[in-house]
This record gives sequence, structure tokens and C-alpha cells, in this order.
Amino acid sequence: MPADIEIACAAKKVTIEKIAQKLKIDKRYLYPFGKYIAKIDLNILEEIKHRPKGKYILVTAITPTPLGEGKTVTTIGLSMALNRIGKLTSACIRQPSLGPVFGIKGGAAGGGCSQVLPMADFNLHFTGDVHAVGLAHNLCAAFLDNAIFRSNKLRIDPDTIAWRRVIDVSDRSLRNVKIGLGIKDDGIPRDSGFDITVASEIMAILALSSDLADLKKRISRIVLADTLDGNPVTTQDLKVTGSMSVLLKEAIKPNLIQTLENTPCFVHAGPFANIAHGNSSILADRIALAYSDYVVTEAGFGADCGAEKFFDIKCRVSNLVPDAAVIVCSIRALKAHSGRFKIVAGMPLDTCLEKEDLQAVEEGSCNLEKQIDNVKLFGIPVVVAINRFSCDTDKEINFVKKKAIAALQK
Repeated sequence: MPADIEIACAAKKVTIEKIAQKLKIDKRYLYPFGKYIAKIDLNILEEIKHRPKGKYILVTAITPTPLGEGKTVTTIGLSMALNRIGKLTSACIRQPSLGPVFGIKGGAAGGGCSQVLPMADFNLHFTGDVHAVGLAHNLCAAFLDNAIFRSNKLRIDPDTIAWRRVIDVSDRSLRNVKIGLGIKDDGIPRDSGFDITVASEIMAILALSSDLADLKKRISRIVLADTLDGNPVTTQDLKVTGSMSVLLKEAIKPNLIQTLENTPCFVHAGPFANIAHGNSSILADRIALAYSDYVVTEAGFGADCGAEKFFDIKCRVSNLVPDAAVIVCSIRALKAHSGRFKIVAGMPLDTCLEKEDLQAVEEGSCNLEKQIDNVKLFGIPVVVAINRFSCDTDKEINFVKKKAIAALQK
């Protein structure tokens, strides 16, 4: 089997204008980034106000192991499969963070024959959205420290500051730092640190905003610290809201790319599910739903994390209701959830995970059953997708099928 990058390089891409034509998106709404990437002008929102919406499908998973269970692969693959049977379908996924890209996990473009293109650009700087989020975040941090340095008219209590700085690489040496060292004009010394950019509240806000005005309003309400009297200090108090918003004027526009089979794929925002709501943007989903028969979107982590946040946060803000949910599982992960095996990213797999073991699968199947229950609580039809590996046996696959069907029929 060729490597992912070899498959991606050999794929036949079409221009982004042709991808937009598939959806009947007028080219006046496209801001091309080269031949194969484009941003979507938000003036399109006026056009889609009264358009009927396509079917909305959520892809989630069992509790993932460190290697992931294949939600993105399934999201991309399902969108391509629906297109093959004549259903005009778009995928909606998040942009990867450069921390995992250059770490053990790698990129987020899918894998094998279920990838988005151009894969290298997607996994790297893409259209600069993450950098814009980081700059807006750090501008706010600079305003905050400057407000304290310049006589502290807002009476900010430095010990209550919750707004750290961000950087989009995994750099543990910057997690906790002391800032303001040097001469007097270099600021007031205090403890601070860096988070990864996609953990910024601004990234979460970007994914939940309905337009630029809404983005600005949400940014204005960010609480950064408390005053000495215990009152909240916001970006509006610092008078930095407008500057932060203007840095995001391009980042708020969703990105359009394609899969290996030239299926349209909207990419926008990248909030982590363990820190934020873990879903791509409302804007991308709304635009995709207006131009597609079906839209397949993905929620981060397991159904007890990203999917619940999808329902409790994203759906409430967007007023969008999914028509179905897909729960991805793998035999390997179910075995791991038995408690008998340990999977460590970057380390060789326990060879027992690649051998038939129905007992381990049965012991770990409680995780799948519970995640099915979690989604069913929201009244949404559930489909289980088994991400099959070459070492999985027919007996193991059939065993999980029976377990899944029994759980779905409860």
C-alpha cells in the first residue's frame, strides 16, 4: 500500500472553480488561494437564507485510543461514497493544528484513499486562519499587560489573569514562563505561559459565529481577568475588540477544498474537543447544507465529548439538527478498552492486538454500547461504522456487528 503522501501526490485534482461548480456556488463568492483552495465570501449568506437544507450527518466515535479510530477517514469516505451513488454531498472538517502535525499524531487530512487535497497545504499553514487566531489572541495579551503597565487604570488584579499567550507548536518549555523581565520599560514581571493556538477561546468563538458582527460581539465578552474589586475585565474594557476582530476578517470565511475523488470539502476552524467544543464552524456547515443533498460533519474525540458538545453547544447556537449520527469504532480500540492492553502513541503496538481475541472484544464492547446510548439520548438515529484493519478477522467483525445491532435495538 503506498504511503498517504504518495497517494495524495498521485491524485488527479481539479481546480477549485470546478469544485464550486459542482455545488452551483457562483465564482463571485470565491477567493482562490492558488488552483485548489478558496475562501468563501460571506456575502453568500444572503443568498442561502431561503434555500432548503440538505441532510445533516454527524460522525463521532467510541472513546478514542491515542492512535485515533478513523473519524476523519470515515467522514471523508462517507461523503465520497454518497457522491458515488448520486447524492450531492459535501464534507465539513476542522483544520489541523501544527502541534499534532509535527508531533506523533501527524496531520488531519484523513488517510489512504480517504483524504482531502491538497494534503500538504491543508496540514501546514493552509490559508493562515490559525495564525490569524494566534495573532488576535496575543494582541489581546499585549493590550492586557500594557494596561497594567500604564498605571493600571482598570485596577486589574494580576493574580487573576486567565489570558495566557498562544503558539501553534508543541513547545513544553513555554508552558509556564515568567514575563516582564529585563529593564523597567519591559513590563511588570509576572507568571504566565503559552497554550496551543487552537485552544484559544477565539478559535472556539470563530467556529460558533454566524458572521463578522457576531464574531465581534462574542469577542467583546471575553473575560480576561478580574479587577481588585472582583469585577470581570473584558476585551471591551481594554478597547481591543475591534483590533482583534479586524485581524480575523479573512479567517471567518470558510475554506473550500476537495477529496481524492473531487468531493467538495469545507474546512473551517480547529477547536480541540477536550478544551473547546471540538467541531468545525457553523458557517461552513450552513453553507454546505444550502448547496448539498447531504453534509457529513465530524465531532472531535468520542461521543461522550465532541458529540455531546455538538448537540449541547453547536446545535443550540446554530439551530441545526442532525438527521443521523455515525459512531466509528475499531476492533483494535475495543480490545484496548478491555483493559488488557495499553496503546502508546509512537510505540510499537502490542502484538496481541493484531491476533483474534473475541474475549477482549467482548470486554471492550461496553464502551461502544455506552456511546450508542449517549447519542440515542438526543433522539438521533445511529449507525455504527467499523473501521476495519487488515488484521481484523471475520469472527471479530461479526461479533461487533451483533453487539452494535443489539445496542441499537434497545
